[in-house]
Amino acid sequence: MSQQNKRRILVTSALPYANGDIHLGHLVEYLQTDIWVRFQKLRGNDCRYFCADDTHGTAITISAKKKGITEEEFIAGVHKAHTADFAGFGVAFDHYGSTNAPQARGACEEIWRAIRAAGLVIEKEVQQLYDTEAKTFLADRFVKGTCPVCGRPDQYGDNCQCGAVYSPADLVDPISTLSGTKPELRSATHLFVDLEKLHRFLDEWVAGSGALQDEVAHYLQGQFLSDELRPWDISRPAPYFGFEIPDSPGNYWYVWYDAPIGYIGSTRQWCDLTGEDADAWWKDPATEIHHFIGKDITYFHTLFWPAMLKTAGFNLPTKVHIHGFLTVNGEKMSKSRGTFIKARTYLDHLDPSYLRYFFASKTSRRVEDLDLDFDEFETKINADLVGNIVNIASRTAKFARDTGLAETYPDDGGRFAAAASKADEIADAYETRDFTKAIRLILECGYAANKFIEQNAPWTMKKEITALEKAGAPAEEIAAARARLQDSVSVALNLFRQIVVYLSPVLPDLAAKTEELLGEKIASWEDAQKPLTGTAVAEYKYMMTRVPKEEIAKMIEETKAETAAESNADRWNDSGDPLQAEPLAETCTIDDFLKIDLRVGRIIEAEQVKEARKLLKLKISLGGGQTRQVFAGIKAAYKDPEKLIGRLIIFIANLQPRQMKFGLSEGMVVASGPGGEEVFLTFPDEGAKPGQRLH
Repeated sequence: MSQQNKRRILVTSALPYANGDIHLGHLVEYLQTDIWVRFQKLRGNDCRYFCADDTHGTAITISAKKKGITEEEFIAGVHKAHTADFAGFGVAFDHYGSTNAPQARGACEEIWRAIRAAGLVIEKEVQQLYDTEAKTFLADRFVKGTCPVCGRPDQYGDNCQCGAVYSPADLVDPISTLSGTKPELRSATHLFVDLEKLHRFLDEWVAGSGALQDEVAHYLQGQFLSDELRPWDISRPAPYFGFEIPDSPGNYWYVWYDAPIGYIGSTRQWCDLTGEDADAWWKDPATEIHHFIGKDITYFHTLFWPAMLKTAGFNLPTKVHIHGFLTVNGEKMSKSRGTFIKARTYLDHLDPSYLRYFFASKTSRRVEDLDLDFDEFETKINADLVGNIVNIASRTAKFARDTGLAETYPDDGGRFAAAASKADEIADAYETRDFTKAIRLILECGYAANKFIEQNAPWTMKKEITALEKAGAPAEEIAAARARLQDSVSVALNLFRQIVVYLSPVLPDLAAKTEELLGEKIASWEDAQKPLTGTAVAEYKYMMTRVPKEEIAKMIEETKAETAAESNADRWNDSGDPLQAEPLAETCTIDDFLKIDLRVGRIIEAEQVKEARKLLKLKISLGGGQTRQVFAGIKAAYKDPEKLIGRLIIFIANLQPRQMKFGLSEGMVVASGPGGEEVFLTFPDEGAKPGQRLH
């Protein structure tokens, strides 16, 4: 590629939050981004890959306090772990920074001044959820509840899986993920960006920029841009770990303001280290900007982020490459099933090249989920990589150890040229992130190379040479046989190297081993167009082994053990959902508890209350002829009340009697469950007797 046609490309992945480990779900994004970047660099483009830890927010403060260290010390430790995990998988950032860096703060302030100058800032009092136990206002991601739009439970406080976007206060039955308690609403001053003033620009950018996949553009147009855009809340009141807004003391930029600006901050950190011009990377129209993100943060990267960039005079994204989630064995990643696998746990058991290849083989340009089926994983690695690609070198390299490659590339029947002709189609597949297609085309080259090896059978040629030598054949005949063998393996190893050039963005480790074997660096995409001649061949070393199936099982079991240790879960794997749905009440004294007289009673009568939707009428015996009448809201759960007659239950015997429409209720039965059909009466153990008090 000529210098004139060389592209300048800036690439980012979404910033991982500095409050947890990197797991395989994260790697769906970082591996495909790394593959795309390596391809661009192989093509000769000036492509740079930037990322950073997302370090701000209440959760960081809480985690740091638990460890007895400062927030800065905590995020430094996470940064070290994250960079080690990424390096283990060959993810080669040009710079991996932090949103807490001074360069990030400077970028936040620069963009904020532009937003202020454009008259886009609104200040108003809002009702925000406050965790009285953690003593902090709750960021969106630290509230969960039922979506106010579709009714889906266990959704975060900013958006739902259904695509709805809302504020935490809109959630039904919100719960703080920090303390498990129900938060209360408190008033605080917040700063907003008036996105509606940029509605026309966003309409035009989404529809006409070409930056988005078609399905993403249609989603934004139908879900958001068809209505008035709500003001975007970008501040949080103290206490909050982050950057204080210079012209609004006591308020801090919310994470979704400063996180994407972390892309700019990380770039500027790199520029300060290398002497590069940061404006050339973010303000020169000649620079392409490519973001790789998951579908769950589409809204922020395709509406908020372009609006910020446009207002502040930065380049707009050239492409936003959006991908789906990772499932494992066809299901959502699960800690209890051992499929919520950390990057470090994987690295302790399996070759990272396996995962790089498998993810690449399943990645298309569409917004689709990717399934890691371990049976398919094992089969694909063993068949495609070991049985097809690596097999080419393992079957032939030893025959070239003494002779090296032929001085002139032999006649191969047009095989090298045929594979070389696929270069543009493979490159287009990489460029458009259709890695599935690229892998398919490369495997076709592998099948052709293996067919050539089978037809020429260099192992048979070697035996023939040995037989000629033992028989004392003429030197000319032996030399001719050796030349045929050298030609055969020279073709095979060149076809192998050609394939490795095509695969090198996916498998940099295999490329490095091939460079060592053949003594020639893979430096350019054009290396697939010219065969090697006259070079020495090193002793062959195993490049890849078959997947050790037992290690997959060990990895899953270790993940289960890690989960149990982290959550202190018991051997029954009881869910924490019920406790989260109805958190523990405030503590009480023993004197408070003793006021409640819990007794064992026997149900001696049970009948429907026809006029009532929820109630059953129970007559409960305390023994000795003493009875209580109780109206209990358990009708949906116990549709045949006669089956309750004779059973012992627990009830509150000294509750103030309550006159109801249907009669006097003289107590309350003890039950668990959220209500409706999910109500479960509490029954005492065998041997209990009516009238006994619970202690």
